[in-house]
Formats: sequence, C-alpha cells, structure tokens
Amino acid sequence: MLESLNETLGYIEEHLRESIDVAELARIALTSEYHLRRMFSALAGMPLSEYVRRRRLTMAGAEVVSGERTLLDIAVRYGYGSGEAFARRSARCMGSGPGKRGATVSCCARSRGCPSGSSSREGVSCSTGS
Repeated sequence: MLESLNETLGYIEEHLRESIDVAELARIALTSEYHLRRMFSALAGMPLSEYVRRRRLTMAGAEVVSGERTLLDIAVRYGYGSGEAFARRSARCMGSGPGKRGATVSCCARSRGCPSGSSSREGVSCSTGS
C-alpha cells in the first residue's frame, strides 16, 4: 500500500504544473478516490488538495528565489490567475510575499512538516530556510 502511495506522490511531483486528476491518482494508488483522500490525509496530516497547493507554492517559491523568470511567468506556470493571486497565497502561507524572502521557506514545512518524504525534491528543501 505504501509503495502505491509513493507512486502517487511521484505522479503528483511530475505533474505539479498541470491539472491533477484525483481519479488518476486513485487508479495509481489502487483504491477509490474516497479512500485515497482519507489515507492521504491520515498519513500526510493534510488533505490531498492542500498538499498539491503547497507543493506548487513551494516549487514556485524556489523559482522566484532563483530569479530566472518573472513573477507573472511563475504565477501562470503554477496555475495562479495573476501575480497578485500568487503573492496573496504566498503571503498567507509563508508570512511574506514572494519577493520579500531572502531564502526559500517551504509551505509544507511551515505548518505540519513534509508528508511522506517530500523533502529535498528538485533542490527545494522542505524546511524553513535561513
């Protein structure tokens, strides 16, 4: 069971910039959508939708810090309708807007910690930056 949930996490990580279909996740996890959501919440300490939202925000924050793209490009790339929407969500989650941080602070690390080994994916540490 844990192996199929790890495969589900892998799928999420590979498709963060796309719309994620919960039915497809359930198929990968070999369970129903209902049971996937319940198991994920129990193991990760947060709902599946919140995990996806926070991972997207964490990855977007890493791109902001790298400075390779504009804030608007990053916001659109991760599914936010505007740079302002991205900045508001970032401020709510991380305590400051995306342009005001000196280091990447993982959104999942700010609340309950990283679920199921999601730390250090693609160079983004799942702990508060210094």
